[in-house]
Amino acid sequence: MRTIEWKNNKIKIIDQTKLPGKLEYLYIKDLETLWHAIRELKVRGAPALGAAAALGIYLGVKDTDKKNFKDFAALIDKTAKYIASSRPTARNLFWGIERMASVAVRNKEKPMSAIKKLMFREAEIIIEEDREACRKIGDFGSVLLKSGDSVLTVCNAGILATIDYGTALGVIYRAHEKGKKIKVFACETRPLLQGARLTTWELKKKGIDVTLICDNMAASLMREGKIDKVITGADRIASNGDSANKIGTYGLAILAKYHKIPFYVAAPMSTFDTEISTGKDIPIEQRPREEVTELFFKKPIAARGVKVYNPAFDVTPHELITAIITEKGIINP
Repeated sequence: MRTIEWKNNKIKIIDQTKLPGKLEYLYIKDLETLWHAIRELKVRGAPALGAAAALGIYLGVKDTDKKNFKDFAALIDKTAKYIASSRPTARNLFWGIERMASVAVRNKEKPMSAIKKLMFREAEIIIEEDREACRKIGDFGSVLLKSGDSVLTVCNAGILATIDYGTALGVIYRAHEKGKKIKVFACETRPLLQGARLTTWELKKKGIDVTLICDNMAASLMREGKIDKVITGADRIASNGDSANKIGTYGLAILAKYHKIPFYVAAPMSTFDTEISTGKDIPIEQRPREEVTELFFKKPIAARGVKVYNPAFDVTPHELITAIITEKGIINP
């Protein structure tokens, strides 16, 4: 199952807002539809957003009839700024854009048709690199898990957040493939209950023992000795190792530290932002109030007109992270 790919001259994605009720694919043929798909979390997860950005840049330039590179570059820049405005936190979104733009610049002396072909090839390479990277993350991370471990995770860092395997869940999948018996506790996770809707759906399809919990149950589980490891994904990692991930991750890291439970972050190197020194510089996305006040925008669940603070991410300081699992290996403090 692939989260995102190029099919029939369109971007094909799984509409993740329809899960777990329905597995439905969207075929995107214009940038506005892609922008809304990213913003509305129809496609989400840092690595998947890198692929979405890359394919989006190609989508924005593939039909242009511009003859000189200056005009072509201006179109790339306009397309890049538009896609980048969809969500601010995930480093991979910007990384994908930068990869595509750099291919164009390196080949600016070539005909526009040749540059377009090279850009499309770059998008394909980004997709294949993610598939390989996630499997390597799984290989490296699986050695940290023992048969019989109970692992707590937050949000969704699995197949649906990547191309077809996962980062944090990739570690669990690989351990499972090696014959280790792993039990997973999945936090339900705002926004849009991505842990409840997506992670539990994935894990059940993979035949992995999964139990859903509300986010505020984690402390009790840890105190009762029911959690052996915590593994999360990441949307952006600063140079010092501070890691931005879905809201609630920071709290889990504090709880894990108090209860002496290893806390691991699993992410590809494309998630690292070496231009940012610490997590204080990571932009945090604010989501619409309706995601909190209404049950999937249909039924009110809060007092009318109540003020809402709804950040999508928080930042876990590096000193709370036991190790970061990447496709290059495990980074210790």
